Amino acid sequence: MTKSATDLMQEIIFSSLIDAVGALRTASKGVPNAMLRDIQAIGPNTTFADLPKELQASIGESVRTAFNRLLKEGYSVSPGRPAAPPPRPPAPGGGRPSGAGAGRPPQGRPGPRPGNGGPRPGNDRNRRPPKPRGS
Repeated sequence: MTKSATDLMQEIIFSSLIDAVGALRTASKGVPNAMLRDIQAIGPNTTFADLPKELQASIGESVRTAFNRLLKEGYSVSPGRPAAPPPRPPAPGGGRPSGAGAGRPPQGRPGPRPGNGGPRPGNDRNRRPPKPRGS
């Protein structure tokens, strides 16, 4: 019976987590306070280089194992670049747009005229009212 992708990924992640905890134990040399310090040092801004060498090696091995297991189970693993989109079938009519006048503006409707988009002179709402003249 074939496993679902979800079940397989859960097994892979669980196995990787167990391996990572074992690597943290090895890195702390069995000292609980050192292991706790290493765990507390891991946060959202932690980079791969910040991790103990034993944990880095464990993560690298887990990634290799995960890819091999996915391939063995029959799932495809694509290369780092996205796959090219499938080619489009040619358009009917030799690749030219269909219909008379395709690509041209509709007849009878004028296009936008230059100078119509700005404010009209004398109709500026943001202008201050004139100052009253002294008598």
